[in-house]
Amino acid sequence: MSPSTSPRFFTEREVARHCTKDSCWVLLGTRVYDVTNFLRMHPGGEALIMRRSGKDIRKEMEGPPHRHSENARRWMEQYYIGELDRDSGSEEEQTLRERRNGHSHTEESSSQKLSSESEDSMYNRCSPVDLDKDLVDWRKPLAWQVGHLREKYDAWVHQPVDRPIRLFGNSFMEASTKTSWYWVPIVWMPLVIYLSWYCYTTLAKGASRIDLTSGLSIPVHKSLFPALFMMGWFLWSFIEYCIHRFVFHMKPPAHNYYLITIHFLLHGQHHKSPFDGSRLVFPPGLASFVVGTFYLSLRSVLPDVVGMSVFVGGLCGYVVYDMIHYYLHYGSPKKGSYMYSLKAYHVKHHFEHQRSGFGITTTFWDHPFKTLIPDEKF
Repeated sequence: MSPSTSPRFFTEREVARHCTKDSCWVLLGTRVYDVTNFLRMHPGGEALIMRRSGKDIRKEMEGPPHRHSENARRWMEQYYIGELDRDSGSEEEQTLRERRNGHSHTEESSSQKLSSESEDSMYNRCSPVDLDKDLVDWRKPLAWQVGHLREKYDAWVHQPVDRPIRLFGNSFMEASTKTSWYWVPIVWMPLVIYLSWYCYTTLAKGASRIDLTSGLSIPVHKSLFPALFMMGWFLWSFIEYCIHRFVFHMKPPAHNYYLITIHFLLHGQHHKSPFDGSRLVFPPGLASFVVGTFYLSLRSVLPDVVGMSVFVGGLCGYVVYDMIHYYLHYGSPKKGSYMYSLKAYHVKHHFEHQRSGFGITTTFWDHPFKTLIPDEKF
């Protein structure tokens, strides 16, 4: 809702009626929020919100057990739709007011439907950003704008919004930055399966050896393939941590336009719009550079089939990483499960602890590197 628009008013009875997955409203004092689109994104699961639908959630926002961050509160404002009218008069007056609101709501829905047919509609559907006051112009591609933010970039990029981002004006370049989650297993899993079969059958021939010294070597039996595979997976988890921490979360110098732009393209855009489903996994073309570097590095230090066995384990670890990352943003894991704790951990990284919590599939490496987010129950 634009700051210049007069707020709509709703009766308590009308707010209380919106208590389903298709239409879920909550209150913060007298402010009314439609959080329907946020249900599956909530790190604590949609059930926590559903139990409080139609009610005042100020106590839950303040905690305990979890005091929501400033970014979480700012995010909440994107779903603001109006004010609660406590002095709404008799039941007849409430009914009349609700009918007027319903009529207005129908007109707005029809208007939105028409506007969605236009090329620019993606910037208008979620309009949580004040287009006239934000530091960038959301009606234009952002890739070439963010570098001009200079010292304001770091704070801006870590204030997440629930709206799509357009990086490039060129349609082909823009499309190349978007990937549906299912393309990751479609592209990489056939390679994982083939190379696993190749490595195992090659080791089964009994001709593979590791040279320890010029005159001493040991055979590599086929039974060692699972161990080599898991070694590669474990190695990937370390690479995953390092890339996320030291590359994706580098702090570009405020005066360097190009490093700011590169950072935004690599990872900044994900933190600015963390629920943009088309940019939650690596495009296969970009991922191939990382995969190729990983393969060449292993080939340079390990014998052919041994290095390949470690590589295929790492490649499988990468596929699992991308799938888990997507699930942490859009899945609804069962409370108390491992994935539930990972989802809560990762969302805290996005909203409150951007300089820690770099593990995605595991928090293992956050322990020795002292970047663990403090435990907090949801």
